[in-house]
Formats: sequence, structure tokens, C-alpha cells
Amino acid sequence: MRRRTWIVPTAYIVFLMLPIYWLVNMSFKTTNEILGGFSLYPKEFTLDNYITIFTDPTWYTGYLNSLAYVGINTALSVAVALPAAYAFSRYRFIGDKHLFFWLLTNRMAPPAVFALPFFQLYSAVGLFDTHIAVALSHTLFNIPLAVWILEGFMSGVPKELDETAYVDGHSFWGFFLKIFIPTIAAGIGVACFFCFMFSWVELLLAKTLTAVEAKPIAATMTRTASTSGYELGLLAAAGTLTIVPGAFVIYFVRNYIAKGFALGRV
Repeated sequence: MRRRTWIVPTAYIVFLMLPIYWLVNMSFKTTNEILGGFSLYPKEFTLDNYITIFTDPTWYTGYLNSLAYVGINTALSVAVALPAAYAFSRYRFIGDKHLFFWLLTNRMAPPAVFALPFFQLYSAVGLFDTHIAVALSHTLFNIPLAVWILEGFMSGVPKELDETAYVDGHSFWGFFLKIFIPTIAAGIGVACFFCFMFSWVELLLAKTLTAVEAKPIAATMTRTASTSGYELGLLAAAGTLTIVPGAFVIYFVRNYIAKGFALGRV
């Protein structure tokens, strides 16, 4: 009976891993072999696709650009969300629930709604085709999400902790940075994870607000075509590499994510 209990989860994991395996499998093939027929493994194993990505500035700068604006966005979103979430969790004021709901409505809106306004705004102020333009546009969606997640964690911390810290002589920022933030480290890890993943996979705003200097890897992949069609092997290699940053983030915050699903508002 114990062996049978592993059949369903094992089959499910294998089913989930099939697209990833197929992507990696294609990345070591030439485009002609991919179009030539079905094969479970590369018949003509090649690293040319990866060599092209790591030697062609068009490709590797796309990865660097994506990591740059994703990092800026994640740090900025969490830094702004922390004091906002603390205010919502500790204080009651007129319109607090309405303001909290309004924040969440920004997260509910599709990015396409804001593409044109952001394009005109950043073009007017000279921020078009910069990392900060994409990072700021993504904060519109990530800050409400981070506030919502962090407020759930902060509400679970007793208010007596704040009062005890003040009695002991701590200033607000001393208490907040040295005592309170380590207490909700799991919530911060979860918020960072979701902010990173949204910004990493978002394409519309990143493509609309960049042209050359800050063009992300996703935009580069959509423009990869030759006279004979799309270079499928090269696209597969680029797709495989886009999974790596997310996998690293999940690995380092996996414990926080587990606590977040168990304790926080996730």
C-alpha cells in the first residue's frame, strides 16, 4: 500500500516536469532537427545555442537588463510596502479599509490598461528605455500585493511587542528595523518572491517601455527570427536560461514560502 501511495504524486511530478524537459531537450538541438521529427533526446548534440547567447550582446544584455529592473523593483516594492503594511496592521483611521481595498484594485487591473499612460509619461520625463522605468511601472502592481501579504504577517505579531520595545527605550525605527522586521522575515521572503516572479515574467510593460538600452530578454525572444523562420533551438536555450533565476529564488526562500502558506495571507 505504501508503494501505491507514491504512484499518483510521482506521476504528477513527472507530468509537470515534461514541458521543462522538452524545453531543455530542444535547447541542445538544431532548428533543423527540431523540425525534422520527434525525438526524446538530441541526435546531434550541440551547444551552439548557448554559445550564441553568452557571446552575442543582444542576448546576454537582455538577461542583465531583466535582472537589473527586477532587482530594483523587488527592493523598492518591499521597502515601500513595509511601513505601509505596518500602518494598516497597527492603526485604525478613517477610510483605512477603503484605502486598503483601493490598493488591491490596482493589482487587479491588467497591465495593458497602463501601458500607454506609462509610455507617454516616461517619454515626457526622459525615463523611456531605462531600467527604472520598468521597475517603477511594476511597483504599481507589486506594492499592493506586498502590502497585502505583509499586513497578514504583521497582524499576527502581538501589539505587546511594540509596547515592550518602547518601554525598553527603543525608537520607532530602531524597534522596526532591529526587532520587528526579523520577526516577520518569513513574510518578507514571501513578498520578495512574488514581487520578483511577477516582474520577471511580465512582458507587456517591459516591452512597451524599452527599446534598445534596457530591452529585457523576453522582448529579445519575441524578435528572434531569420529568413528561414524562428530559430527554435536558440529560443529553447533562452527559455531554459530564463528558468534559472526563478529556480534560485525559490531555492533560497523555500522555507519562507512554506511558512508563508502556513501562517501568512498567501
